[in-house]
Amino acid sequence: MKKLLFSAVIAGLTLVSCSSDDSLGPEGENNNEIPETYNFERDGMSTVDYNGQTTRLQMTAEILSNFNDFDNASEELLLNMFANENSPFVNASLNESSKSVKSKVAASSLYFSTNTVESAEIKNDFESFIIGQMTTVKENKDQLAEAGIAGQIADGERVRYVNEKGLEYNQAFAKGLIGALLLDQIANNYLSQAVLDEGDNRANNDAGITEEGKSYTTMEHKWDEAYGYLYGDPSIPTADPNSVLNESDDHLLFSYLGQVDEDEDFTGIAEETFQAFKAGRAAIVAGDYVERDEQVAIIRENLSTVIAVRAVHYLMGGKDAIEAGNYGKAFHELSEAYGFVYSLRFTNNPVINEPYLLAEDQARIEEQLLAGQGFWDVSPLTLYSISGEIDSRFEFSREEAAE
Repeated sequence: MKKLLFSAVIAGLTLVSCSSDDSLGPEGENNNEIPETYNFERDGMSTVDYNGQTTRLQMTAEILSNFNDFDNASEELLLNMFANENSPFVNASLNESSKSVKSKVAASSLYFSTNTVESAEIKNDFESFIIGQMTTVKENKDQLAEAGIAGQIADGERVRYVNEKGLEYNQAFAKGLIGALLLDQIANNYLSQAVLDEGDNRANNDAGITEEGKSYTTMEHKWDEAYGYLYGDPSIPTADPNSVLNESDDHLLFSYLGQVDEDEDFTGIAEETFQAFKAGRAAIVAGDYVERDEQVAIIRENLSTVIAVRAVHYLMGGKDAIEAGNYGKAFHELSEAYGFVYSLRFTNNPVINEPYLLAEDQARIEEQLLAGQGFWDVSPLTLYSISGEIDSRFEFSREEAAE
């Protein structure tokens, strides 16, 4: 597969002062000054702000922490959390926010500004995961799952709760949200030219005109909002944002970027992504929009690859577990695979500025996974075939992703 650049470990996210001056070296070589950490200042004040993204990541973490809490959670509670209605969060500051997870699901400018029907259908999918978990699965949580019957199934010392087809709704929700919220907002919204260059954004950025009462230009802020959806979780270790030892329980996009990076076949992808975010932001400060867009392409390709690698990884893991007769492990692996397959709809191939897998391809694969009795019926050959279809769109093999 393609070897990635920037494999050294970075110093971290700790704020340090730096200059944002830029210049061109010999033969027009880009010499925009890139800080060691993601810190940018104007007149001694930080210009970085992604509080809204941190808020939604915190909301998501609370939702996921309640998905299997059958004693205390309810359909009403989780739906209220998803939409941020009726003060559902333990964290009072989240209840006071005007933001919600639901409002940003399938809401990118590039893919959904003129596609409101599909956007609404996708939001409904996530609500259906909640409803299914808090009705069918909750009602059957104390009985053993069988083909066609929801319930619990053992996975080693753990208990998994599945629907009648073997699907864990909490995994479908969490892994699907990685694409429908995080990747879609990063790759297809805030890093899209339609958002970065909207209106007078370029002219104002060139002139250093900041938003009213703020230290940043609109273009700078849009870039930071993209950054925040990946790195904005306050539980991410500030000493090393590329660390795979993230202690957060949400296991969202940042966590899987680290897990993919830990595989020697993909070593460097986390560092290259972080460097691209810094280089693109520095290019905005310098008014170098060609360089900015080159970094956008790197980010889109890398984060899309993470989604695809994990989809194939879990499909192959499910195949191996079925062959070993371990259905609890198989259903868990395939539930995660299902969520990542769902997320493939939101990937962005920077060569064509479209998903690596179109919506109809993603839907067809989901139908293959859940046909008949679902995971109870799916064959190892089918899982192997689907894995091959996915990896054929990217520059890695099934075997590399399966490790």
